[in-house]
Amino acid sequence: MSTQEKAPTSAKSLNSLDAFFHISERGSTVGREIRGGVVTFFAMAYILVVNPLILSAALPEGSSITAPGIAAGTALVAGIMTILMGVVANYPLALAAGMGLNAIVAFTLVLGAKLTFQEAMGLIFWEGILITVLVLTGFREAVFRAVPYQLKTAISVGIGLFVSLVGLINAGIIRAGSTPVQLGINGSLDGWPTLVFVFGLVVTIILYVRKVKGAMLIGLVSSTVLAVILQAILHLPAKSETTPTGWGQTIPSLSGSPISIPSFNSLFQIDFIGAFSKLGAVSVVLLIFSLMLADFFDTMATMLAVGAEGDLLDKGGNPPHSSRILLIDSLAAAAGGLGGVSSNTSYIESTSGVGEGARTGLASVVTGVLFLLSTFLSPLVQLVPTEAASTALVFVGFLMMAQVLEVDWKDPEFAIPGFLTIAFMPFAYSISAGIGVGFIAYTVIQIAVGKARNIHPLMWLASILFVIYFLLGPIQAALGA
Repeated sequence: MSTQEKAPTSAKSLNSLDAFFHISERGSTVGREIRGGVVTFFAMAYILVVNPLILSAALPEGSSITAPGIAAGTALVAGIMTILMGVVANYPLALAAGMGLNAIVAFTLVLGAKLTFQEAMGLIFWEGILITVLVLTGFREAVFRAVPYQLKTAISVGIGLFVSLVGLINAGIIRAGSTPVQLGINGSLDGWPTLVFVFGLVVTIILYVRKVKGAMLIGLVSSTVLAVILQAILHLPAKSETTPTGWGQTIPSLSGSPISIPSFNSLFQIDFIGAFSKLGAVSVVLLIFSLMLADFFDTMATMLAVGAEGDLLDKGGNPPHSSRILLIDSLAAAAGGLGGVSSNTSYIESTSGVGEGARTGLASVVTGVLFLLSTFLSPLVQLVPTEAASTALVFVGFLMMAQVLEVDWKDPEFAIPGFLTIAFMPFAYSISAGIGVGFIAYTVIQIAVGKARNIHPLMWLASILFVIYFLLGPIQAALGA
């Protein structure tokens, strides 16, 4: 009798999930959403290790804020904001402390501008508030809709190459050497961690071409298992100048209990006004501007890439509920400041979950819950080496590359800006740089062919802002900032 009662209840729960998240309507299933959410989490899990490492460089000796505290805060804020993205915006997009933005906090704001950690978090908070205001006024969404469709497509392709490059660098397949970049160590693939990456990528490719569901997740998990076995036998060290064949950002070994009690000592460690009195209004405005511009367009590109990969964009290349997506992302920036973990932003690694079939916000809820659980299970999260997680990032690059056919390569008005957008993202190692160069090139070309009237006013504004962004160093020097 109890079994008969449970079956209808279970079916009703699934129907409720389907109705709320429009799962069937978007051609997905609950299983795909869960699988996609898990893949996205593991593709992003490195931030729980990397963010504390970067931000710890900005902490003075004897600080009450600790690296484990930053790790717990990183997981907490990422979990809450990712769940909000899923529930409010119903979009398969996960958020966490932004790579690049955290480096700006540590090396530009604290070590460079001599702000305290708390004062730097104050600037992050105000940057988030400013972007939120732009969303609420409709300005941020209007800018997104002003971008020509082919340029949006080029942005997605460029991000695919950027993500692949990130994965290859994280895995140690691409490194700096006698040339700016090279294959492995002196042109050769060497070391057991490299084998872990190659094994995971080969498994993913074989399963994908044989149309096995969950190919990326299986590849990620299998390569992690191999890494744990190798570490247990060989006791490999971390990568360093003397041991270039060591593990990257995480070592796949477990010492002690897999469960730890989190300490949230980074939360609310913030000084809202200290930076203004220390640096002056002009310097603070320029710093907030540089933070905002990077955050502003990175998110635009990320939500576009996720939508393109999941076939969620309308004919104009716009995702559903874009205003809600942008609002949650903007609030996440402020939340990162309050949490003492740097600006939180939408993660391009979300495309790995979409590549596994995720199409709705349920996948984001799954990812968010795993982030919250990881505050207690950080030893298990750190078990996944970057060499294993990077397989998903590289494979996503292949999936996103297919969109390159949407650009009309015979029309130089779009082909040239499209090419520059695609090229500059990986070569400059910056999504914002690629978008900025593409915007400026598009504007210049339209003027050159006598079509200046076709340029949307917001594209004019964005191009001008990017010119300022690229010249920010000389401008600061001229102003004595």
